[in-house]
Amino acid sequence: MEVIHNISNYRPQKPAILTIGTFDGVHFGHQKILRNLVVEAKKQNLCAIVLTFFPHPRMVLQKETQLKMIDTLEEKTKLLEQLGVEVLIVQPFTMEFSRMTAIEYTRDILVNGIRISKLIIGYDHRFGRNREATVEDLKQFGMDYNFTVEEILAQDIESIAVSSTKVRNAIDSGEIKKANQYLGRPFSLNGAIVEGDKIGREMGYPTANLEIEEEYKLKPQNGVYLVQTSLVDKKYFGMMNVGKRPTVYGKKTRIETYFFDFIGDLYGKKLRIELLEKIRDEQKFDSLDALRNQLNSDQKSCQKLIPKYL
Repeated sequence: MEVIHNISNYRPQKPAILTIGTFDGVHFGHQKILRNLVVEAKKQNLCAIVLTFFPHPRMVLQKETQLKMIDTLEEKTKLLEQLGVEVLIVQPFTMEFSRMTAIEYTRDILVNGIRISKLIIGYDHRFGRNREATVEDLKQFGMDYNFTVEEILAQDIESIAVSSTKVRNAIDSGEIKKANQYLGRPFSLNGAIVEGDKIGREMGYPTANLEIEEEYKLKPQNGVYLVQTSLVDKKYFGMMNVGKRPTVYGKKTRIETYFFDFIGDLYGKKLRIELLEKIRDEQKFDSLDALRNQLNSDQKSCQKLIPKYL
């Protein structure tokens, strides 16, 4: 898949079938649209293109700095590639870009920039300065500029009963199994393993401390989770703690994972850790011995669940 940062850098080789959106999470609803896009592209010998925006428009227009994304841009890119998208155009979303009128956006971006032949879009899509234009306007522009518009109807979207907001809420509240059902895959965290304070090692539970570079990445609710990862083509299960570690008076949120049956050094390695189920909420214990006993209990709880993920 070709990734283009900024529409001005794209040089179309053939007409395109396009869909537009932030596609945060690339959940079941998104997957339905994207598979349709790829199938139609092959049928009509068109280029299957996704136009997305970064940062999220709400972060720019509404100054929602607290908005967290299910996927980082890198994670989203890999998911779109797996679905067969040929070109991903990542358009920087700025105040200047947001001021484009609907006609400028259609003419300069869709028609001249992408060579659009067909557009697949949701029934509630709005675009142009102040979100002035609707799908009906797009259809009229299509007649003017010779492209077709396929509208995804409300009942088709509602029948899937999933949205990025629902996924975010599930992750935020620790309902990982529900989030994974919406996503059609396990929610994952990607980052580098960095040195911690080695308290876990002293207790017999050496942990890999995951550092996530992207501040906008959504983190799960504090607590203990059953997780899995792949290392050198082998799957390892483990238990992850997300939280401030109140028993040892931690001050910042950390993501620490103890992998069962793993022996080796992970420092500096990049890991993708998939969350499978939440085991319990984060707790404060009266002593390290009490914490150690709970960790032993957590490991047993996790290992009872592992067979269904093999």
